[in-house]
Amino acid sequence: MSANRHLGRIVALQTLYEQDFRREVNDSGLNLEAVLARNIARYEETIEDKAFIENLVHGVDSKETELDDVIRPVAPEWPIEQIARMDRIILHIGVYELLFEDSVPPKVVINEAVELAKAFGGDNSSKFINGVLGTVLRAQEEKSAKKPTKKTTTKAKKE
Repeated sequence: MSANRHLGRIVALQTLYEQDFRREVNDSGLNLEAVLARNIARYEETIEDKAFIENLVHGVDSKETELDDVIRPVAPEWPIEQIARMDRIILHIGVYELLFEDSVPPKVVINEAVELAKAFGGDNSSKFINGVLGTVLRAQEEKSAKKPTKKTTTKAKKE
């Protein structure tokens, strides 16, 4: 399953990369569903979990602004617009999985993003991706640790 999910992330990356590029050049013929279907069809004999890819692509697409808002404060010296397209999309996928998908352990999400960066990014992409996603994960864990549980809230009311 993990090798299949890795391939799924590659297909999602290809799809989101094409969408980002075509949006930048104002391609009015862009149809995300058609791009996604074409990319999945290329690997249809190998891919078992098409829903994983579809959910990843649609999730990243629908939450792109929110993902950018998460990335900005943890990479302040790199404005979103200046991050290489491939790195930015890998970060979008990684942050989306960390924040909105419970089915994959966080360390696996980060490892997968680092592997994508090694395969498709620049020389320092994997270190950059690892640092940003590690910071996002720590911030998320700190935020979760500070949330009061129902028992804590109930106990506080009794006292």
